[in-house]
Amino acid sequence: MSILGNRVLRKEDPKFLTVGGSYVDDLPLEGAVHVVYARSTMAHARIGGVDKSEAEAAPGVLAVYTAADIDLAPIPNGAPFGNPAMTRPWLADGVVRYVGEPVAAVVAQTRAQAVDAAEMVIVDYDPLPAVVDPEAALRDETLLFPEAGTNLVMTFPDALAGIMLPAEAADQDEGIFDDCEVVVARRIVNQRVAPCPLEVRAGAASWTEGRLTQWATTQAPHGVRDTLAQSLGVDPTAVRVVSPDVGGGFGAKIGAYPEELFLAWISRALGRPTRWVETRSESMTNLGHGRAQVQDVRIGGTRDGRILAYRLDVIQDSGAYPAIGAFLPMFTRTMLTGVYDVPKVYFKARSVATNTTPTVAYRGAGRPEATAAIERAIDLFAAEIGMDPADVRRRNLVGKDRFPFTTPTGTVYDVGDYERALDLVLEAADYKSLRKEQARRRQSGDASQLGIGLSVYVEITNGLPGSEFGSVQVRPDGKVTVRTGTSPHGQGHVTSWAMLVSEQLGVAVDDIEVVHGDTDVVPRGVGTYGSRSLQTGGVAVNQAAGQVVEKARQLAADLLEASPDDVVLDKAGGRFHVAGTPAVGRTWSELAQAAGEGGLSAETDFTAPGPTFPFGAHVVVAEVDTETGRVRISRVVAVDDAGRILNPLLAEGQIHGGIAQGVAQALMEEVVYDEDGNPVTSNLADYEFVSAAELPAFETIHMETPTPLNELGAKGIGESGTIGSTPAVQNAVVDALAHLGVRHVPMPATPERVWRAIAESRAGGNS
Repeated sequence: MSILGNRVLRKEDPKFLTVGGSYVDDLPLEGAVHVVYARSTMAHARIGGVDKSEAEAAPGVLAVYTAADIDLAPIPNGAPFGNPAMTRPWLADGVVRYVGEPVAAVVAQTRAQAVDAAEMVIVDYDPLPAVVDPEAALRDETLLFPEAGTNLVMTFPDALAGIMLPAEAADQDEGIFDDCEVVVARRIVNQRVAPCPLEVRAGAASWTEGRLTQWATTQAPHGVRDTLAQSLGVDPTAVRVVSPDVGGGFGAKIGAYPEELFLAWISRALGRPTRWVETRSESMTNLGHGRAQVQDVRIGGTRDGRILAYRLDVIQDSGAYPAIGAFLPMFTRTMLTGVYDVPKVYFKARSVATNTTPTVAYRGAGRPEATAAIERAIDLFAAEIGMDPADVRRRNLVGKDRFPFTTPTGTVYDVGDYERALDLVLEAADYKSLRKEQARRRQSGDASQLGIGLSVYVEITNGLPGSEFGSVQVRPDGKVTVRTGTSPHGQGHVTSWAMLVSEQLGVAVDDIEVVHGDTDVVPRGVGTYGSRSLQTGGVAVNQAAGQVVEKARQLAADLLEASPDDVVLDKAGGRFHVAGTPAVGRTWSELAQAAGEGGLSAETDFTAPGPTFPFGAHVVVAEVDTETGRVRISRVVAVDDAGRILNPLLAEGQIHGGIAQGVAQALMEEVVYDEDGNPVTSNLADYEFVSAAELPAFETIHMETPTPLNELGAKGIGESGTIGSTPAVQNAVVDALAHLGVRHVPMPATPERVWRAIAESRAGGNS
């Protein structure tokens, strides 16, 4: 009986629920000194000078470093194809560009001493105008990098030239709306959010005989190793990166930040191990933020619901130092038309620098922004022509007989059945009954109005090219060691990879050890992001397990003096024997011992032939108090199709977490700066953070459409819930108020914003 597809309990959980995880800040490091950063209190200013004398004289302080002490080259622009003049200093050099930017590194014997001394660092600031609004940044009236001559980091499609072909037609705006009977436009803000992993950033570094060991809370240890080697000017073999348990990442921990990387330089300079951990407030202002897109949407079509043209113009806020967030409009463009067959499209995007925290990848990374835009546009169009939004969606879906389907932007969807997903979610939600209840409340004038929000989405997973490493070793004791280049931070890879190997070898899941997160033990790897793990790392492990079985079959044949073709593996008994004569056989332990030192092993690197495209449909039911603006989500019904599901328990966990974050963005979360660039939401008292109290029980519907692009038929699942839920919630809020004349409520749809939208509509305004 196959173990795959079963609800196998997570192997990881007993440790986390009893003794707890072992995180970077928990690790013992004898003789380590502590680093604390003195940070900018201004968003934009020239540094007249840094007086560190008092801090250097403080108890326990070993050193205080500023930019003048550092012999490292500036950090290159972190956005592919970004403006090369926009480099980042390790510590602020001459200018500070956002509140929280490190200005000095204080090293002391204890953390408390370092905290006290950091407060003694005196910085002479000459204030400069701050630019926080990305639309204002485009005017170049205040330049973050005068040497660049502009705040423009990059433009799209120019930045995509040569890497995304074909698609020229998708970037031409000549008359695409000429044949449309109805055209609707709307400015939409996909607001800046903070990832808020439960474990904040932390790091430690130690040199031994000229070789560095760095401990990092990261999603990609091998990438951090290579970055360290390049920054320090050493060979990658001279660097070991260890990533122990990681308490959440959501994309913000894909790479390493200057504060973490600089620990290695300090350790080498002092000849002492170093360690650092940030506070929650530091995390809120320095861990990369997500989203931050201003979108101008225009959609047009016929009055019977056929969409003929769609345009999206994006301004991406990159923050003070461009990182991968500046490049994410690439994925927004990739997923521009979503699940719909739209014949004419146009896309334009500009990424700009502002005096704010740099933006990075955050759960979905460019794809939720695309879905949010097209799904709001569909509802706006449906409202304008007076048609049910479910019917408009069904009218324009890509048919299941058209896959692989190439979109106007050149994206090739592997496989899908979007209409079935929509039908399933509408049936499960009892959509017709919900509309009847909505009509009843509207007629009665009930203060609590019902809104029904829809979203049908498709996303790209494993969207960046790259292979992944996997190896399987049967030890002489008959137990198995799996090594993987992926680096889990909550996904359940230990359970999943053990299931794959158990399926192939017949070894119990509990007898399979999964090793990850150590570049000395795992020779290579790409890491965990973009919902790539199962379809790359999982396939690599699965293939390595298959190779081990074949090696064992050959060895058993030699020992049993039989043809390999006649030898079978009895998975239930864990023995190889000649077909028809099960009495004589060889166990995994016996074969591993016979194989010699190291046992039986195989390794492989799997490169997928292309990305995969999970899809789904969500229905959200919202109850909106028209007197107070309060929104209560009463139901979330979700169909999320990620191809073949290895473990439904793990998949549902990913979906539930994604939905929670999607609901949170739609209703609660927003990073806010004042006009001077001061963060207003720098802790979890001011930044609303979702909890179980704000969420209903989620209703998830099972659907599997396997991809032909890998042997497991698996697509990604880690980001789907976030992508589908956010626009469904926003659409539900607007739908609840549509009869009052409300056409749009910006995210997050806080009680104040909802109340204002109602008030403006009643006063005759256009919301």
